[in-house]
Amino acid sequence: MALRTGHTGLNVTDLDRSLAFYRDVLGFALLAEGKEEGRRFAFLGEGGDQPVLTLWQQAEGGYDGGRPGLHHLAFTAESIERVREYESALRAYGADFRHEGVVAHRKGAASGGIFFHDPDGIRLEISVAGGAEGAPAPHESAPTCGFF
Repeated sequence: MALRTGHTGLNVTDLDRSLAFYRDVLGFALLAEGKEEGRRFAFLGEGGDQPVLTLWQQAEGGYDGGRPGLHHLAFTAESIERVREYESALRAYGADFRHEGVVAHRKGAASGGIFFHDPDGIRLEISVAGGAEGAPAPHESAPTCGFF
């Protein structure tokens, strides 16, 4: 059996702020939460009992993309229309975007999405495999998700 990703755990600086972002803006369901002193965490999913994302309040400072560790976290949406709905919700929230609107993963690609940051500066992507035809590509030949 090949390994596959189970869930992704993120260290955050403020659990309440991150929980509001991932639950209220991105639509994850809260599966479980622990709020004992010094050990705050939340498990998020799609409504079942399997977590997709876990948040651990044990970080200080902001995300540092220049250090070893998580490069970015990518989510897949069911359609380009749904990516644009997320973009609208994120803009209303005031999220920091890396590129303006939907961009292609590379020049001429059908795949693409939006690239933005969570409240701690963690790099996030919401994309689709098709539907981004004709969208601009920020880099001539390098993958968009590799350099943001």
